Amino acid sequence: MAETTIPIPTVEELLDQSKASGEFRDALLHFERNKSPSERIHFPPGNPPVKVLRAVCALLEAQPGLIIDSVQVKGHSGCSNYIGEIIVNGGERTFRFDWDCAWKAEEQGWRDFFGEPDQVRAAKAFGYKCMKSLEPAG
Repeated sequence: MAETTIPIPTVEELLDQSKASGEFRDALLHFERNKSPSERIHFPPGNPPVKVLRAVCALLEAQPGLIIDSVQVKGHSGCSNYIGEIIVNGGERTFRFDWDCAWKAEEQGWRDFFGEPDQVRAAKAFGYKCMKSLEPAG
């Protein structure tokens, strides 16, 4: 059976469609390559950089008109999920998110060898599009 694929925009494409500042753009492209926090992209130790990147990409796609100069991502990472909030520009806006590749695998009907939702397959196929919810806080 052929795998259904969906186009996933690159970080650069998401930035091109956004109103993110040039400084944030540079910081996010650097973060994508180096996976380390910066003055424009903050997150606590222990938060997986790949999940931080996915949360920020989902925000860029969902809020292309939002002017972003910096983000602080505060999340809790489980095996298949990453739940938390993204604070934009030092508190101008805050968004709650729930990224969950097991949920996405379940939605696709994908199962692994053990009959569990194939979260690895979903994470690879959908990346940041495993975002279950992303909503303004408050």
